[in-house]
Parts: sequence; C-alpha cells; structure tokens
Amino acid sequence: MALRDERVTLAHGGGGTAMRDLIEEVFTAVFEPPGMEDAAQLSAAALAEPGARLAFTTDGFVVTPLEFPGGDIGKLAVCGTVNDLAVSGARPLWLSAAFVIEEGTEIALLRRIVATMAREAEAAGVRIVTGDTKVVGRGACDRVFVTTAGVGVVPPGREMGAGRVRPGDVGLVNGVLGDHGATILAARGDLALSTALESDCAALGHLMEAVLAAAPGARAARDLTRGGLASALNEIAGAAGCGIEISEEALPLRPEVSGMCEILGLDPLYLANEGRLVVFVPEAEAGAALAAMRLRPEGQGACIIGAAVAAHPGQVRMRTAFGGARIVDMLVGEQLPRIC
Repeated sequence: MALRDERVTLAHGGGGTAMRDLIEEVFTAVFEPPGMEDAAQLSAAALAEPGARLAFTTDGFVVTPLEFPGGDIGKLAVCGTVNDLAVSGARPLWLSAAFVIEEGTEIALLRRIVATMAREAEAAGVRIVTGDTKVVGRGACDRVFVTTAGVGVVPPGREMGAGRVRPGDVGLVNGVLGDHGATILAARGDLALSTALESDCAALGHLMEAVLAAAPGARAARDLTRGGLASALNEIAGAAGCGIEISEEALPLRPEVSGMCEILGLDPLYLANEGRLVVFVPEAEAGAALAAMRLRPEGQGACIIGAAVAAHPGQVRMRTAFGGARIVDMLVGEQLPRIC
C-alpha cells in the first residue's frame, strides 16, 4: 500500500502521486467498476443502452454528523440518488461520486464512507463508474461533502409524472415517517436528546419495481427527503391541478418521533426521510400495490394515507383525529439544516 498517511492533506488534492494514491487505495480499489480498472485516470465514463430512454439526476450531500445511527453520508449519497431515479420510473444503473474533502479529515473515516457506498451500490444493483476528489483547506468545508449523479433506464411504455395524478387515485407510503430527520437531530447532541431511533435510509429501486409490476398504472411517486411528506404532496397537488386529502390517523409515525416533535414544536409531516416514498396509483390497483410493498423489507410498514380529490385543487388537507380538517402547506424555511 502506497498510502501511509492517517489524515488528508492538501497534497492529496494536488494532482500528483499523493492524490493518485488516495484515489486508487481509498476509492477505486473498493468500487472497482468491471472493465474500468483504470477508473482513477478517467474524467468521464462512456455509457450506452441501445434503444433506451435514459433518466439522469444529480444531488449533493452535506449531512452533519457524517456518521449517524442507521447510516452515514456515503449511504445517503447512494440511496438518495438511486431513489431519485426510481421514483421517476427509471431502473437505476450507474452513479458517479465526487468528494470535497477538508484537510485534516481522517483517512479511516473516508474508508468507512467508501465501504458503505460500495455495499449500498451492490445491494441496489447499481455501479459507481466515475468520480472526482477535491481537497480544500481547513474550514473550507465540513470534513466531507459528496456530490453524486445517477443514470437509469426508463422501460418502454412507462410514463410517470405528478401531472398524471387524477381525482380518485390512492396515495401510499412505504413505512413510518420522520425517522431520519429525528435521528439526525438527536445525533447532533445539541439538545441532549437520547433515543434509540435509526435513520430510515434505504435504496428504493427494487421496491419501486415491485410496485410498478403490481400496479402498472401508477401515476406518480416522490421520495420524501427535505420537506418531508407535506412538501411532496403539495408538489403533486400543484402539478396535477387536483386536491389531496390525507388522514392523520392513517399516518405511520413512531411514538418517539411524535414525542420529539411535540417537545420541540416540530411537525412530523415536514421531517426528512431518506428511505420513504409516496406513490399514487389508480384506486383499482391500490390493493395490489400495497401488497407488493409489504413483501419488500423496505416496505413492510406500507399503508394508504389518503387520495387525490377534485375539491380544493392544488391544496393538501388533512382530516384530523378530532374530526376536523387543516391545510397542510409547503414547508417555509428549514426545520432541520444539514439533514442530507
């Protein structure tokens, strides 16, 4: 092994042997894209899928802390990018990963992050085929930032989009809400909160394929990241030009998450998730979609939360446990900074 350093230095971003050693030993040696053994020398990867429609996405990850119960920034980067592709109806295939690393960052930390990314990519059925590293001075970033891009294939005939949702369509989520946001909040230690919660971070490509096989008429899906369920539903309602009604009693929330939100004055509908999605399907296919979700480990807590309606177009309303109703608006500002 040529890399003897314990911490990243500015030399590791200088383009010389130190940078080559860092890339080859920490990144390329772990990812090892088949047929791309010289990946450390590539600036781009040539990808082709004859006769296919491609989906492309990109995302950045700046979570604090970098490691937390249930995951780390590497897991977030892979799962978040896979999920962006999956909810668009694409089958995720390839990812890129670019790292901005602060001088002084522990090499051991980088190894853990990269190992996590490799495991998650393999489990999700995707390959990390290209990437980049930049090292910046102390204080220029918070140890490690990760930027990813993803490419997937949209099968012929598959059309999904928020504008396709119609009144009567049923909305489903694949599990309990808010675990990721609550976990990150507790992991920071700023509020002296103690909890056994873990992030819900998970790749949802396989789950989405199961849903689309069971409910080929699925209209639209969104992964529930920043802004949570409330923001995703508002995006769908606005694009579709119809209303959405959800039931407070149907929302799957852990008592710990509800309790934390009550103490801190937060609304769990806006908490971030990294392994949750909402999908709208025709009413006739809702039962099949729900059953397909529950057969997957990442969908065992799936449930129906509401439906699209013709009334109050563009607006989301929630039927409360007391029998009333309230408007669920888009998130204004940011409840929790640096959650993904």
